[in-house]
Amino acid sequence: MIVTRFAPSPTGFLHIGGLRTALFSWLWARKNNGKFLLRIEDTDLSRNSEEALQAILEAFDWVGLNYDGEVAYQSKRFDIYKEYVKKLLDEGKAYHCYMSREELDALREAQQAAGEQPRYDGRYRDGKLAAVDGVEPVVRIKAPLDGVIEFDDGVKGGLSFGAKELDDFIIARSDGTPTYNFVVVIDDALMGVTEVIRGDDHTSNTPKQIVLYEALGFTIPKFYHVPMILGDGGKKLSKRDGAADVMEYKTLGYLPEALLNFLVRLGWSNGDQELFSIDEMLSLFDPSGINKSASQYNLEKLNWINGEYLKKTPIARLKELLKDFGCDSFGQNEELLFKNALERAKTLVDLAATINSMTNAPTSYDEAAMAKSINDEAKEILSGFTDTLKACSAKDEHEFKGVIDEFLASRELKMPRLGMPIRVALTGSTQSPSINELLAIIGREESIKRLESFLK
Repeated sequence: MIVTRFAPSPTGFLHIGGLRTALFSWLWARKNNGKFLLRIEDTDLSRNSEEALQAILEAFDWVGLNYDGEVAYQSKRFDIYKEYVKKLLDEGKAYHCYMSREELDALREAQQAAGEQPRYDGRYRDGKLAAVDGVEPVVRIKAPLDGVIEFDDGVKGGLSFGAKELDDFIIARSDGTPTYNFVVVIDDALMGVTEVIRGDDHTSNTPKQIVLYEALGFTIPKFYHVPMILGDGGKKLSKRDGAADVMEYKTLGYLPEALLNFLVRLGWSNGDQELFSIDEMLSLFDPSGINKSASQYNLEKLNWINGEYLKKTPIARLKELLKDFGCDSFGQNEELLFKNALERAKTLVDLAATINSMTNAPTSYDEAAMAKSINDEAKEILSGFTDTLKACSAKDEHEFKGVIDEFLASRELKMPRLGMPIRVALTGSTQSPSINELLAIIGREESIKRLESFLK
């Protein structure tokens, strides 16, 4: 059975790079009827944030990435880690090191001065140096002294690291707390993780983890290291570019399924296909198809995808979602309203603003539009059209078109002479659908009320 995991640290909010990694892991597990696990890497007790933890869980719930079993917390597993530290010590695969911070700094300075790569020199490895009274030792693994550490990366292909690139790295600090690479190996092994999909910033950790897998006798999983998402100019993605808390995308009016569609295309593709349902992602996704090069964040693409998803969303669901964006009035013709509003809207924020501009009476009027479109002649035309509306019984856009055509013909007017002023009067701006559709959306009585108010 394929078992994948996502293991965020609750020292900050979940951003879209992390969500993409989680999505890839979730898709691969679900496609293969396997398990997808969620583990919170909270061993850094001084930096953990309960707010960040809740935001991570909230983000998973919002986008619908369900996980199997309970959330695992590393902070509750310290006893397990201590057992495995003891096991390695007892088997002679790890040892206590009493080297002080000052000694280590001096060693590194000397190595740098000699043009060497700074690294621990293994002075306590063979047990010849005695324990130092009053010093709490760290625990170091006995890393291989020669040879090559190799593995087949599912994205990057075959990778190899010379053993000399590693030193005897620390697996437990002097206060007894275990280090990142150590606990990751223990947890992935005990949780049965078979495939690790993660950011390629972890590539350099992999040889260390392989050393630990082999020392502990655990099966080494398959690794997939996913290239980063880059911002403008090929730079690291910043918060300004889009590396924001995932839940900010909800606040900005994006649909969770649209965000997932956007993310799956950042580094993976199926020909030229741009839009994917979850079922299509599950059917087509394979981590071996992830691009080797970094992906470029593209806000325009996200907005386009979200706009397409909005158009496919049932009106009933849109109405429910729009409540969070101050939009709960939908005029006399909801179907026509949404048809027009969705033509331009890219987010729920856009959609709410467009709908409100039509269904809510304006509280102010665009000054530039007033100066350009409203004069004595325009007021007289609007007054005459108001009387025409009072005398008709039109309800839908077709009937209103007939009313408009008859009015224009009777006065020998072209449409812009009525269109520009009436848009300003009904919505406060020059942006709206065709006048007959706008009247059908607002309704005859409300349109008369707005026109009379404007003329006063």
